[in-house]
Amino acid sequence: MSRPPTFVPPPCASARTLRTERGDFAVLDAVPAAGVRRRGTVLMLPGFTGSKEDFIALLEPLTDAGYRVVTVDGRGQYETAGPDDVSAYAQSELAHDVLAQAAALSEARPHLLGHSLGGQIARAAVLLEPSAFATLTLMSSGPAAIAPDQQTRATMLADALTVLSMDEVWQAMRAMEPPPPQDAQTDAGDPGGEDDSEALRARWLLHSPAQLIATGRQLSTEPDRVAELAALPLPKHVISGERDDTWPVPLMDDMAHRLAAHRTVIHGAEHSPNTDRPAETAAALVDFWHRH
Repeated sequence: MSRPPTFVPPPCASARTLRTERGDFAVLDAVPAAGVRRRGTVLMLPGFTGSKEDFIALLEPLTDAGYRVVTVDGRGQYETAGPDDVSAYAQSELAHDVLAQAAALSEARPHLLGHSLGGQIARAAVLLEPSAFATLTLMSSGPAAIAPDQQTRATMLADALTVLSMDEVWQAMRAMEPPPPQDAQTDAGDPGGEDDSEALRARWLLHSPAQLIATGRQLSTEPDRVAELAALPLPKHVISGERDDTWPVPLMDDMAHRLAAHRTVIHGAEHSPNTDRPAETAAALVDFWHRH
């Protein structure tokens, strides 16, 4: 999962509710300061087990560059409520949510960015209505299903969620994971720092188990839809770290080639360049959006 540096938004952003024709969604809405030239709006979708806070480290550099940035908890993610029915999280349902979110921003077509699972949902939304968006950025999100070992992990998680409580699953996951590297730790009082477990646990406990089961299955069975996406004239950007255990980086290189997409590799980053190397990631995003 992405580990945001903090769960507290910067001064440029506020936590609010985005009201849409398909329901209410918890968002962080970051706006450029007065006097900064407005260049556009960006809608960002988090990955599996993630939340809108995964993009916190990008908000200040992107608003400084003139972009309004809206990061969203999808249905059943963190602070957006969702039903207990697994069928409510079909990819088509989530994609229609994204179209409703874009429409509710009441501005010109936003740039759309999806991280990991969010990238596949973003792709589905664009395929439904490409004219709703200015560009599409797929961040650490591959062409089809996740790697086989990650499919095994997703299946184990789904099985566990059917018999254990969210807290019991959390404790089991923490026991299986190595501690974060020492050089990635910060002050103990920072909710994203040395002991980020309480903030991450609080986020986990608010996720809908049905959402996690449904989207884990999607990640494990997603078909290759690159040819469909390549047929659309929408400008595309594929960005990733230099290492990724969810989709091998060569797979994302090939996807970018097939899409005729702009390609960025963030050195020193892995599956979450948005938290691993936010300054470099923000600069790459701004460069792409400025072109379009």
